[in-house]
Amino acid sequence: MSDSPAARLQLLFEGHRLTPTQRRIAHCMVRRAADVPFLSSVELAELAGVSQPSVTRFAVALGFDGYPALRRHLREVVPQEAESGRDAVDDTYNEYQQAVQAEIENLRHLAEMLAQPGPVERAGRLLAASRPLPVLGLRAASSQARGFAYFAAKVHPDVRLLDEGGSMLCDRIDTARRAGASALLCFALPRHPKEVVETLAYARSAGLTVVTVADSAFAPVAAHSDLLIPAAVGTGLAFDTACAPMLLGRVLLEAMCDGLPDAQARLEDFDTQAAERGLFAE
Repeated sequence: MSDSPAARLQLLFEGHRLTPTQRRIAHCMVRRAADVPFLSSVELAELAGVSQPSVTRFAVALGFDGYPALRRHLREVVPQEAESGRDAVDDTYNEYQQAVQAEIENLRHLAEMLAQPGPVERAGRLLAASRPLPVLGLRAASSQARGFAYFAAKVHPDVRLLDEGGSMLCDRIDTARRAGASALLCFALPRHPKEVVETLAYARSAGLTVVTVADSAFAPVAAHSDLLIPAAVGTGLAFDTACAPMLLGRVLLEAMCDGLPDAQARLEDFDTQAAERGLFAE
């Protein structure tokens, strides 16, 4: 794990059983890691969309006497230079520019996390070894799953997209497991459908190793994931933006290719066929 403020905060939360409201506060704190040591409990509550007493209860759940004690601790563990990050978003930016700047910050956090590539490399090996490879993503995450599956199918011999819910979803997982699947990749983004949580629990009970890309290490799917890699979403617009999860999906594709000896040959074969068919305009 990197030594970024966000990474230090995640270490603080690990090992604690948090309620959904507390996970929401933790997620907000990680996303605003540079700011949070300087926020009052009221300000943090407003940012997280919870009550001020919820913030106090959260601090107590972490083992502190109250929020002031938690904030003092945060000022010790978060590097002092992070204070300058509070002014990172220029107030002169309009709302559209602020949304873009927030996504840039999410990508910066992702880059810091990838300084320790172990989890991504492990995920790549798991995905490469699974034949077939089911890829799950419902509702807001369906486009992430579909994009990953589209490219993965060019190098992996058997990718099975699961982007529609319903009673047949578990049937399709059973079919993949009987065909030899050993892992499942899930993209999970807010708002998290209950069906995704239930499906991951079922997949694990069926013997699959669950690799999850989620917006936070505290997402509801965390309890049903063997390996969760977080990538924050932007919340500055009416609908969330997911540049970091998309890029993390491409990074996982790269890591998976490293575990597929014939990946390059498959890509070259596709290029040859595409040229013969005149598939692309250029």
